[in-house]
Amino acid sequence: MLLLGMPGLAGLATGACAQDVAASSAVPPNPSLFAPPVPPVVATGPLTFAPLVRQVGPAVVNIAVSQDNRSATSHQPLPPSVKGTPFEHRFRERMRAHGEEMLGAGSGFLIDPSGVIVTNAHVVGGADLITVSLADGTEFPAHLVGSDDLTDIAVIQIHAPHPMPFVPWGDSRLVNIGDWIMAAGNPFGLGSSVTAGIVSARGRDIGTSPFDDFLQIDAPINPGNSGGPSFNLGGQVVAVNTAIVSPTGGSVGIGFGLPSEIVAPIVEELRHNGHIDRGWLGVTLADGPGHDGVQIVGIDRNGPAMKAHLHIGDVITAVNDEPIDTSRMLIRSIAAKRPRSTVVLHIRRRHDTLSLPACVGHRPDEDMED
Repeated sequence: MLLLGMPGLAGLATGACAQDVAASSAVPPNPSLFAPPVPPVVATGPLTFAPLVRQVGPAVVNIAVSQDNRSATSHQPLPPSVKGTPFEHRFRERMRAHGEEMLGAGSGFLIDPSGVIVTNAHVVGGADLITVSLADGTEFPAHLVGSDDLTDIAVIQIHAPHPMPFVPWGDSRLVNIGDWIMAAGNPFGLGSSVTAGIVSARGRDIGTSPFDDFLQIDAPINPGNSGGPSFNLGGQVVAVNTAIVSPTGGSVGIGFGLPSEIVAPIVEELRHNGHIDRGWLGVTLADGPGHDGVQIVGIDRNGPAMKAHLHIGDVITAVNDEPIDTSRMLIRSIAAKRPRSTVVLHIRRRHDTLSLPACVGHRPDEDMED
């Protein structure tokens, strides 16, 4: 659980660009990814969440990760999800028996009967061994299909001899502030748990990446809940629990889930490609005092913006037909384009208004501004 206490327009110098194809988090997701809205499983009060728990609980999994640690020092810190919990004893026993491993814990959920699981990238990042435990205690080894550090989403896979229970995506765009929500996961490594609360806010930017667009929920979530699902009352996943604000390390009622409208398309691309290809412009940006575009204050040498003949001082007001108000909007818009696709940048240069085509580059792995 994350505790809270870009690159630019690049492309090839020559050659035609492919047609612009929307991808990843900033594009409206394919409606077919989401199940149709359904009547609530819990429709009154609610007096109890038990029917909802019975319906979705079997698809929520616990994830344990081990990391080869033989090359490191013998005195290793306890993972935050373990320290001070009943899981700490198991960790220390394992360390004594297998000095080369360290253990952490997280959560995930099955989205397909074939054993496809969604979790957070920081839960499984760097793991040498991933073990998935089902609600009935059955354990399976898992392998990493793909991950995206910018949105902290990972897809892993288990292979079971029979179809797995799974849960569908719900459309988070239909979630309202004040709606009931139920979170599930593996807090502090204790095992499957559920909590309930309401959606406190939408569109939260908590400073973890340019793609922050979290639902804030007050259902208690804690270290170990990372990667677990938050459900609407129809039993559909509308968010992936990712971060909390906490001065103590435990829940204070401020948690954040990445909404399904962002997660579902990323998961589909990770399932098919194992990684996310994002567009890049190659500029440094500055927000203006108003909402009338963003100013270019730096251009990468031989980057896409330079090849598109953009100048320092230009103000980008739109990408294709999408108005741009902030640098964050521009970064997300360009990142959503396929590398080598063409976009039209509408700019203001002194007293002139121009429209320049640009061939989008491939966003470098390093965390750059645009």
